[in-house]
Amino acid sequence: MSYLLRGVAAAGGVRVIAADTTELVEYARVRHGMAPTATAALGRTLTGALLLSHVLLKNPQDRVTLRLRGDGPLGGVIADAGLDGAVRGYATNPDADLPPRPDGKLNVGGALGKGDLQVVRAHAPYGDPYSSSVDLVTGEIAEDIAVFLAQSEQIHSAVLLGVYIEPSGVVKSGGVILQALPGADEAALTLLEANVRALGQLTDALRRTSLIGVVEELCWGLEFELLTPDALPLRFECRCSDEKALDALAFFAPEERERMIREDGGAEVVCHWCGEARFVGPLAMRSIASDEIRCPDCGTLWYREGQNTMVRESERCVCGRPVLLPA
Repeated sequence: MSYLLRGVAAAGGVRVIAADTTELVEYARVRHGMAPTATAALGRTLTGALLLSHVLLKNPQDRVTLRLRGDGPLGGVIADAGLDGAVRGYATNPDADLPPRPDGKLNVGGALGKGDLQVVRAHAPYGDPYSSSVDLVTGEIAEDIAVFLAQSEQIHSAVLLGVYIEPSGVVKSGGVILQALPGADEAALTLLEANVRALGQLTDALRRTSLIGVVEELCWGLEFELLTPDALPLRFECRCSDEKALDALAFFAPEERERMIREDGGAEVVCHWCGEARFVGPLAMRSIASDEIRCPDCGTLWYREGQNTMVRESERCVCGRPVLLPA
């Protein structure tokens, strides 16, 4: 089982969030049919999003999205997580694979290349999403998340992420965030830094001991206190559905949908988050509400009956035409 632990150390001066994500990352690897380097990138991103949800979110309905985009062969990787322990994600190019680095580790930074890291917080069901971003520093993801937390949140953090893969699949995957809270003792932070350096590679530590054992090593001499005696279960879980597949087809013009029915007997909709394929038949496709407004120039859907407005009055369409909606 994949799971998450929370705790404090140094008399409450250090926040600790740690996760073992081995099973859910292996599930994602199989689900998306991913190469080793792409698996490592997605695994770190899934784990990072889960850890960030416990740093940035307060409401169980809120979600955090971690998106990394680069000019390397991977293209990008994205994960969406919440406080309920559910996470989903994908890599733009799941076949991306590079030779190992000189130290033998998977070259995630090379696969991502130069680009940026963006964090989006969605506060459902109220308010617009809030996003912030930083340039990628190494592309190895853990260091980039630490830079984001320092620059955007003014929280000094040590972030450890790792995925260990063998030909049979993911053997170990996990992550830890250690954060200095206001009033933290400087001597305690110095000891914490030394403990992080002494730990070495996270996946090596996870292969020799349990997650709680890793946390205790990181917090040696700092009196770690576990706040979650019952670990929070984590899982790879998508929110796609037949209804959402039908909504996706609504963006096609009616004549395009009729052509799909005529030529293919319906349409297959594949969820990019989880790879689930759904076939939508003629009856369902023809049930899509016909009361809709499209751009007269390019055909982009502006409005459809029974759904949230796709674009707002006074905005411009993708083709540049001013949007005009019914009262």
